[in-house]
Amino acid sequence: MRLELVVQKHSGTINRRPGAALAALAGAQFTVMLATSIVNVALPQIRAGVGLSDSGTTWVVNAYGLAFGALLLAGGRAADLLGGRRVLLAGLGFFGAASLAAGLASTPDVLIAARVVQGLGAAAVAPAALALLMELFPPGPGRGRALGVWGAVSGAGGAAGVLLGGALTQAWGWPWIFHAVAGGRCWSWAGWSSPCPRCRCPAASCRGEAGSICRAPRA
Repeated sequence: MRLELVVQKHSGTINRRPGAALAALAGAQFTVMLATSIVNVALPQIRAGVGLSDSGTTWVVNAYGLAFGALLLAGGRAADLLGGRRVLLAGLGFFGAASLAAGLASTPDVLIAARVVQGLGAAAVAPAALALLMELFPPGPGRGRALGVWGAVSGAGGAAGVLLGGALTQAWGWPWIFHAVAGGRCWSWAGWSSPCPRCRCPAASCRGEAGSICRAPRA
């Protein structure tokens, strides 16, 4: 009973953190899905810009999806073994660097290789972010709402790619479709790269992976 009162007393501090963390995780998932479709509208400009052949143009689209799908299970396993936060940050780093490289690419080989590395990063980000979300929100209505946000963001990312791809290509040129994705990755990375704050609940143990989850020890 005393333990429950201590946790309740400090719940105002705890409950604010998962909302901010959910925003960062949802942003990471949004860019994973965004990258699948954002290149579609810009393909003619990309082809002219780097001199892609017909087969090379196909690979710009497919290289990301193939690497993502092939390595997704490996990314989930890595999150289990190494920790979700660590794998998430590594995936965000790979994805962001590959997005910048794709935007700066001047040859087909560099662009396609960057898309493969993007897929590798996405395969690390998606399962690690979902694992952290499940850790942040215990079973109950809160988890249901968080998963609803996750699903909505996933669908919105795929749909927004077509709109943003056309708008960015028209306004600033095709490299900016990759720079925009890199910017979203930097925002998510910044949200999770800061050291985990100390738990303020004296009677609870802080889970380092999520960085803000206070769980009361079992009796």
